[in-house]
Amino acid sequence: MNRLEKLMQELCPNGVEWKVLGEVCIKTSNIRWKESDKEYYYIDLSSVNVENHQIEEPRLINRQNAPSRAQQIILQNDILFGTTRPLLKRLCLIPSEYNNQICSTAFCILRADARQLLPQYLYFLLSIDSFYAYVEKNQEGAGYPAISDTKIFNYTIPVPPLPVQEEIVRILETYKKLQEELKANLQNELEAHKTQYEYYRNHLFDFEGVEGVEWKELGEVAPYSKERINCASLNKGNYVGVENLLQDRQGKNDANTIPGVGTAVKFYLDDILIGNIRPYLKKIWLATSEGGASGDVLVFSIKDKKRCLPRYLYYILSSDDFFDYDNQNAKGGKMPRGDKNMVLKYRIPVPPLPVQRRIVSILDRFDTLLNDLTAGIPAEIEAVTRQYEYYRDKLLTFERP
Repeated sequence: MNRLEKLMQELCPNGVEWKVLGEVCIKTSNIRWKESDKEYYYIDLSSVNVENHQIEEPRLINRQNAPSRAQQIILQNDILFGTTRPLLKRLCLIPSEYNNQICSTAFCILRADARQLLPQYLYFLLSIDSFYAYVEKNQEGAGYPAISDTKIFNYTIPVPPLPVQEEIVRILETYKKLQEELKANLQNELEAHKTQYEYYRNHLFDFEGVEGVEWKELGEVAPYSKERINCASLNKGNYVGVENLLQDRQGKNDANTIPGVGTAVKFYLDDILIGNIRPYLKKIWLATSEGGASGDVLVFSIKDKKRCLPRYLYYILSSDDFFDYDNQNAKGGKMPRGDKNMVLKYRIPVPPLPVQRRIVSILDRFDTLLNDLTAGIPAEIEAVTRQYEYYRDKLLTFERP
């Protein structure tokens, strides 16, 4: 920052120039398909990841199969900005592997004039809130709003001397790299804890050869609920469909809609509910109330709670071993469903109640720790992201003359 301040004092003591993008960007060109026999990577709106602003899996095209929008030639360090539904922030800086390829006319191409502007500096400028405030004000249309290239090129930006731009880019790229490393470390920490938790869970349920432990099929311990409940008596809090069960064992949210007529599968407090569509999503919930569930949710009611604790069975059925078994026996392609008969044949260990209570106590503590980490680490990642964005916006804010 000290170096940047010195450069500002030396090179632009009276402030920086402001110019419209049309003054600092150079013209691009379109391909002449009749004159080309080559194959090109084609970048359309679906090719840009709006989370990390990277290009992902563009398809190859040629003169015979080129879509009508495949017109614009792009070069390394061009900036693409999606002008259809522009607030989705489809923004990317073209890397070397897509030099001299093709993009859709749904993008505005911003090619920085190297005599005035660094592409990386312009990319950072187009990432900040003030640009998107301008876009929101100037877009047109209702369902699929769009902004014209002309409006984009009329946007005014600060253009400090190139050495100042270089220093800003250096600071921001260094900070962004540190931010990405920290996010990766936090995510790795969470995954390590999950792996550790799963290891101890599997270890606690390893009863092979242990005396006093019965092995039973799931259906013998907790068959499917056969009771029904009138949908008219349900609300968004006690109706459970597959869509409001959360993946990766995160419980459930309130339902968005409830069937207006008919009946649902009734569940009671401490019943176990599992999503039967796409079992690899690991949707499971230990009921904290009575309610009703859709037909695509498996409801297990324990026969004898003096022989098997609900929370003990919940931990068994939330294990990777059970979900792997369920997934292996699932049927269907894009939307596989678990085989209900095979699910009931899943074998579970049933040790004496004191052993079950000890296992539940241990896993409850692990579960609390993991839930705290699961909530805390994304919050920390979000805080790091906000901090980066704060300094980015601060570095790119100049007083207008």
